[in-house]
Amino acid sequence: MTLLGAMRTAAGVFELHPVRLPDDLPLLTGWMNDPAVAAFWHLAGPPAITERHLRRVAESGASALLGLLDGTPMSYWEVYRADLDPLAQHYPAEPQDTGLHLLLGPADTRGRGLGSTLLAALTERILQVRPVCGRVVAEPDLRNTPSVRAFRKAGFELAAELDLPTKRAALMMRRRALPLS
Repeated sequence: MTLLGAMRTAAGVFELHPVRLPDDLPLLTGWMNDPAVAAFWHLAGPPAITERHLRRVAESGASALLGLLDGTPMSYWEVYRADLDPLAQHYPAEPQDTGLHLLLGPADTRGRGLGSTLLAALTERILQVRPVCGRVVAEPDLRNTPSVRAFRKAGFELAAELDLPTKRAALMMRRRALPLS
């Protein structure tokens, strides 16, 4: 089962593709150097910094994905097993918790509600293709109010505030809906 494939959303057709090195490196490096992104991702600098991060993501077993909306690259995603990640030491992890990281690349994609639309679509896809996953979690920086707001609009709830090594985070969770009886 895969997260890849078209997802129809109110904003257009959303697709995820695995990040390809070195092809996608210039695009992602450019996004990481945008001050609004750099403030929370801490990956500004030359391409080698972004490349090192992407290689670490791959080595960890997480998926590094490029998001396209109507065929145009516009977001970067990391999908990982949160219960197997160091994050699990900071909250009551459940087996098969799936974690998300997201950034909207181009500045003109931010502040338009795209984040919540795409988060909702991907979360639904995760819960559809991973029936053993009971919830999807994220830990945006608490100061990143647009990100926290996007997760809330996508159906996530603030479960806790966490002191992580690099930030004070909002632990956001979206549980699988229980079937109606």
